[in-house]
Amino acid sequence: MTYDRLVCANCAAPVSEGRCRVCRASRERMQEQGPFAGLNPAMLIALMVILVAALALLAHQAI
Repeated sequence: MTYDRLVCANCAAPVSEGRCRVCRASRERMQEQGPFAGLNPAMLIALMVILVAALALLAHQAI
């Protein structure tokens, strides 16, 4: 899950803005979870499309 759509229960603001200490702590924790934790779904889809295109190009070159 990305933190750009989460709403803080403490201050009712988006977690991505980091208005309170709870927001900032949640944002830090989510960013440490992995290299793709901070990416939004659209960016992940774009990366997958690029990967599939690269694989198709390699398969075409091998023929």
